[in-house]
Amino acid sequence: MGHQTALDSEVTTIGGVLTDQRPLDFHTLGLAGCIDRLTAPLRHRGTSVHWDTPHWGIEIPADCASLLYQSAREALSNAYKYSAASSLNIQLAAVDHGIRLVVSDDGTGFDSQRATCGRHHGYGLRLMSVAVQEAGGSVDISSAPGNGTSVTVTLPLD
Repeated sequence: MGHQTALDSEVTTIGGVLTDQRPLDFHTLGLAGCIDRLTAPLRHRGTSVHWDTPHWGIEIPADCASLLYQSAREALSNAYKYSAASSLNIQLAAVDHGIRLVVSDDGTGFDSQRATCGRHHGYGLRLMSVAVQEAGGSVDISSAPGNGTSVTVTLPLD
């Protein structure tokens, strides 16, 4: 069912969803390293990926790291399936008493109001928002047709 699309043979796509076959190892790779593995299918098809990680030295609890990783997987899967982006930016940064993940692209964009409220679209984004809100965080999705997409997830660390 899944097919190989990445330079890294452990990251595949199944129905357009990025799937890392390797167990998450936040201790060895760090959160940024685990998320970066998910970008392999995008890089393989020519999307340039730029990182900004001014969070070095901040301890991120495993539950927060896992939720940020799952959020990144949803945003990157959507970019892979829909955006046709030539460039993707990922930022992982410390903010007041928390951590913020931003995944933005220069792709086709979409009507974010319709996608998160419609009956047949946006389930992954909605589920991600519910999970983040239950953890005390927030999600902001900014997109418009022809203007790319930015997904921002902020989680408290205290």
